[in-house]
Amino acid sequence: MRKPVTESRLKRVVALSALLLLAGYAVAGPTGLLAWSENAAALEARKAEIAKLTEKRDGLRNRVSLLDPDAADPDLASELVRDQLGVMREDEVVITLEDE
Repeated sequence: MRKPVTESRLKRVVALSALLLLAGYAVAGPTGLLAWSENAAALEARKAEIAKLTEKRDGLRNRVSLLDPDAADPDLASELVRDQLGVMREDEVVITLEDE
């Protein structure tokens, strides 16, 4: 014959279930031990992306400073005019460099 479930035993079972659930989340949850390496890899990828975007931003910032209306760089201004209008002299050769 089974013993009747007492209130004390029920409390222990509920507490043990809650503890096991918390332990499961600590290991397999979205911020748990199993996700740690995935999060570290994502962090490294974001750092590389930030470095690439920072380099691109610095290049654009330099280009903007060269186009300052008070002291525009003549070479850059000439390049932009030729590019926008498609103008070149007969004795010029165009060499294009692809941006990465």
